Amino acid sequence: MSFFRPRLIETLHGYDRGQFLADLSAGATVGVLALPLAMAFAIASGMSPSAGIWTAIVAGFLISALGGSRVQIGGPTGAFIPIVYGIVAAHGEANLLVATMLAGLLLFALGAARLGTLIRFIPLPVVIGFTNGIAVVIFLSQIKDFLGLSIDKVPAEFFGKMHALATALPTAHWPTLGFGLASLAFLLTWNRYARRQRWLARLPGPLAVLIVATAVNMLFSLPLETIGTRFGGIPQTIPTPSLPAFDITRLGQLLPPAIAIALLGAIESLLSARVADSMIDDRHDPNQELMAQGIANVVAPLFGGFAATGAIARTATNVRAGGRTPVAGIVHSLTLLAVVLVLAPLAAHVPLTSLAAIVLVTAVNMGDWHEMAPAALRRYSTKYRVILLTTFALTVLFDLTIAVEVGMVLASLAFIYQMARFTHVERLPLERRPDAHRFRREDGSLRVAAYRISGSLFFGAIHKLDELLDTEDWPDVVVLDLGKLVSIDASGLDTLRAIARELKKRGIPLVLAELNRDVFRTLRKAGFIDEIGRENLRRNLEDALAWAEGLQRKEPEISYT
Repeated sequence: MSFFRPRLIETLHGYDRGQFLADLSAGATVGVLALPLAMAFAIASGMSPSAGIWTAIVAGFLISALGGSRVQIGGPTGAFIPIVYGIVAAHGEANLLVATMLAGLLLFALGAARLGTLIRFIPLPVVIGFTNGIAVVIFLSQIKDFLGLSIDKVPAEFFGKMHALATALPTAHWPTLGFGLASLAFLLTWNRYARRQRWLARLPGPLAVLIVATAVNMLFSLPLETIGTRFGGIPQTIPTPSLPAFDITRLGQLLPPAIAIALLGAIESLLSARVADSMIDDRHDPNQELMAQGIANVVAPLFGGFAATGAIARTATNVRAGGRTPVAGIVHSLTLLAVVLVLAPLAAHVPLTSLAAIVLVTAVNMGDWHEMAPAALRRYSTKYRVILLTTFALTVLFDLTIAVEVGMVLASLAFIYQMARFTHVERLPLERRPDAHRFRREDGSLRVAAYRISGSLFFGAIHKLDELLDTEDWPDVVVLDLGKLVSIDASGLDTLRAIARELKKRGIPLVLAELNRDVFRTLRKAGFIDEIGRENLRRNLEDALAWAEGLQRKEPEISYT
């Protein structure tokens, strides 16, 4: 299929041994980094750690092999935690897998319809608002495991969650809290010194915490909850592909969650790809990327995986480690597979509080907190602040779907208001012209009324035309100078048509002057030019005024090509 062309095919032309070694090293590095993140994100989402690992293996392989970016790394991400957790709480794990597959179909359809570029139209304050909101939700989701609270199941809804956490706070397990704080301090210290010492940077901080915490727990048999005590460990075998069990009558209920997964997956993957483009001076194919994301989200649930998208942190690590082709992403998946098949039994000793510490740091790092600082907000308009803060609050208090919907509505209203401000309808003062006598009646009233319309005549600005008909002193001719009108939509056209009909009832011709090509074609296609008469279409304002005066000089017919 010509519309389906993975970047892997393009990058293999001229592929040499040197690039393979670079991709091999980068892929292995990202693979070991992905292991703790995949488990941590899965547990935080209400899933088993093995579900996160197989999401990273299967979806990561397909996104790299079939995607539109040279260096994108796919898998489970922190951004999905609140959505996935909410779906599991409301519909169960099996229905989450079905919703993920539906989302995959939606993503593939978006890419196949070449709609990938539309994701870029989401306004910046909406993106910052929901990203920071998701970070807060992720942070709150880790309090239970980080403190070792005795809660059977944390509610997905914000207010219920806060009440449950506050009620269970006296049950905090001090050894768990102490080990979690030690893991957090170790991770922050490692990340700090890794920026200065290149040999430390070769071992990602999350993996270093995972190794040390697991080793300490195995040596001293600490009284901590682990992957083994909660989930029974991680199977050391490849799962057999199978369709999730589901009730077809519930598909309608799963459509909104599927749309939420698809929307967030599209946004996250294309944002990640754009970040990668800036790092390697390249341009990804957004439509191919969405199709690959779609396929990955359809196939991953067959192996017990769940929602996946492009991971910014792992993608950036891949680039910094030398990865330059999708081969690095494929190696990342194969590395994870090898680790699972060889070292899976050791995962049973991983403390959950250490994984919670990793996710807490990830949540803090994913937010653009400086954009919400009072000093930064003061630099922007009130509309920008309202959109950002509203999206942020709704993401935290309710869910991402509502937040993005309301944020987009507010952003659209703000845009409509701003565009309407640039649309002007002004009456031209013909009575001040030196030749004003040409346009007056014997009693001194104006025989010709002229107006200039500038900007865009669309549904948000049509009310500005009301003054054309809000008069008791009707002229003999109305002239509209459209030389500065850049566009007109169906509402604007309908309003012009209503004005022309009202004037026609009163025997008053409507003359249009200086239309640009786009406006002319819109009016002609709608039949409006024929309704007012082609002779009432004039080349410029002076020609229109002369025509209105009755001189009727013969001019060459206007030609628009």
